[in-house]
Amino acid sequence: MTVCLLLLSVVALTAAVPAPRALVRALWPEREPVVALWVWQCLVATVLMCCLTALVLGAAAVFHTVRDRVFAPAPPAVTAAYDLSAAPAWADALTVLLACGAAWTTAMLARELVEARRRRGQTRAHLRERAPELPAGLPAARGPMLVLEDEYPDAWWMPGHPAQLVVTTGALHRLTDHQLDAVLTHERGHARAHHDWLLHLSSALATGFPRVPLFSHFCDQTHRLVELAADDAASRRCGHLTTALALIELNQHRGVLSCASSRRLLGERVDRLLEPPPRLLRRQRALTTTVAALVPLLPLLITFAPGLTALG
Repeated sequence: MTVCLLLLSVVALTAAVPAPRALVRALWPEREPVVALWVWQCLVATVLMCCLTALVLGAAAVFHTVRDRVFAPAPPAVTAAYDLSAAPAWADALTVLLACGAAWTTAMLARELVEARRRRGQTRAHLRERAPELPAGLPAARGPMLVLEDEYPDAWWMPGHPAQLVVTTGALHRLTDHQLDAVLTHERGHARAHHDWLLHLSSALATGFPRVPLFSHFCDQTHRLVELAADDAASRRCGHLTTALALIELNQHRGVLSCASSRRLLGERVDRLLEPPPRLLRRQRALTTTVAALVPLLPLLITFAPGLTALG
């Protein structure tokens, strides 16, 4: 068991510190934002899986009740292979620390979901106030698209039930038909990929563990990569130039080409659309996706290895 805990700690630390720093410095995620998002999720899953399996092993070593439940269906040889009675002294402290971390993670996720639901409710109430009144006898607009009378050009996808695409009349007046199609495709790309859930997860982990490099980088890169992925969805349908012009028209009043840090991403997105980087080869994309998907299985392999060896 001691070897399992040490190996799980090594894998978790590697995935939490050097791996995300190397991924941030890499250039290929800008070329393949969807694949990069998948790699980030797999790194997070690896760390969480290491913590979960280490927590189960530690709890089984410390508490006989947990041990009886976990190893109840296992043959005696499997239980003996883990040598739970000879657990090191630091296993107790590690188990308590992991249990506190699991409780804190759950609390942060619940807090993020509650806050997101509250913000969504406030936004919907505000939109109901701004939405134009319909003639008597017509039902309230609950379709997939809501048009607001506002000279301020804007468009965004509002998740929830029902999900709605909100567009202002300022955007309709400023954008051409093709540019509007690019904006709608961009927002639908967010909706189809459920980027809102990914943003909630990354924000909750970064808020709960701000000093863990993986979670802080995961939050920053997720906000960036989801926009690049949606830009790619729009450019594949409507063209790179049309999507870039639509982005400029929607954000020109915000200073899309300024050097302010809050606007820098918009400028990078425009530059990327005007000079699109070459995509990775299909074989490279498949290899990267497959390897990333296998990494979260490493903690399971480490955990089950003693039992499988005993059975073999």
